[in-house]
Amino acid sequence: MGATPSFVLDALFLLFDRGRKAVGKTIIEKIIEAHSSEDSVSPGDVVWIELDGRTARDFGGANVVLNYRREFDDTPVADREKTWFTFDCVAPAKNIPYANNQQICREFARAQGLRVFDVDMGIGSHVDIEQGLILPGETLVGTDSHLNILGAIGAFGQGMGDVDIAFAFRTGKTWFEVPETMKLVVKGSFSYPVSPKDLILYILRQLGSRGALGKAIEFYGEAVEKLSLDGRITVASMVTEMGGIVGFIPPDEGVIEFCRSRSGREVVPVYADPGASYREEVEIDIGSLSPQIALPPKPDNVVDVTEVAGERIDSVFIGSCTNGRVEDFEVVAKILKGKKVKEGVMVKAVPATKEVYGELLKRGILEVLYDAGVIVSNPGCGGCASGQIGMTGKGEVQISTANRNFPGKQGAGLTYLASPATAAISALTGRITVPE
Repeated sequence: MGATPSFVLDALFLLFDRGRKAVGKTIIEKIIEAHSSEDSVSPGDVVWIELDGRTARDFGGANVVLNYRREFDDTPVADREKTWFTFDCVAPAKNIPYANNQQICREFARAQGLRVFDVDMGIGSHVDIEQGLILPGETLVGTDSHLNILGAIGAFGQGMGDVDIAFAFRTGKTWFEVPETMKLVVKGSFSYPVSPKDLILYILRQLGSRGALGKAIEFYGEAVEKLSLDGRITVASMVTEMGGIVGFIPPDEGVIEFCRSRSGREVVPVYADPGASYREEVEIDIGSLSPQIALPPKPDNVVDVTEVAGERIDSVFIGSCTNGRVEDFEVVAKILKGKKVKEGVMVKAVPATKEVYGELLKRGILEVLYDAGVIVSNPGCGGCASGQIGMTGKGEVQISTANRNFPGKQGAGLTYLASPATAAISALTGRITVPE
């Protein structure tokens, strides 16, 4: 049998290509496609994308500046309005190296005419959302490994290395491989004392630390759709812990209006097409979900709180990009109001941002925390950054509302990851306790 004529192969290729373009797109595919020069993109394609924002924090920011100056000297950045710094890891600086790093960034920003959200503003990814710097459907890269939190509003955020960010500062673009997408449908609903943190811990329990490796996730289901913006941030913040690139929660009207009011710009959210093609579709039933807790030394080492109830603790940390919002501290205040933290237990709280801190002040929540014996610090990352409030000493056992409990991440002690409700009630008893 002879070889297939070239004109037949050309026709087949054309039909295949047309079919490829006709297939519905996932959220990540549509966002990347809209920011590239390609007519159509598919998983595995490597494309250059235009960036709606690029940022660096105090961790890594100084290296971004050094790389930039080495490669581009004093050449202006691509777009001053789309480039900024956030200081949140060690804020205010508690040592000379961090003070130097922050000042290097300030001086570069001054010379380039860039904005700096300084040590009083709080966690950068949260500031990006609060200040309306990035909107649904847009793209942002920075030096934060959890910048994919922006999936909470349906935006694509991604952490990258110092050299990559320096290049993004200069050009306003970066290359990216289009990831495959997992469609994750949550079946059922939950109510107090179960929280968004328990939901994402349970999802992590089911998927494991590599369950979404290299993939984008789209979250669906009644429980997800009902989440507030604070709850969406909690869920999106732990996609990194399951190996995911980003976790999108399709924005509802409340999220859209929030972004519109904060930015003063029109919001054009991106949703998956009805015929979108997914690498896999996973259903997780939460009909009988109870409070969850991650045991040391891994975030996916999750069990029901009842399985470890009664174990003694030394300290509690409430905060981080996962649970440092107003909604989180409202839960804590309701549990602690009129009560005292167990003698011998140290409880530390760090609001996510200056705005959150101000709301806690206005609502009287800070007073409740103070009266209960909680140490409240200025806004920032807190216990996730070495040397900041929330670190543990060797032999210390801590319950934390953060997203990582690897050895050394929050100190030399043992860290359990749990919800604000579980952390607060345990602070009163001095032992791991199931919230009522």
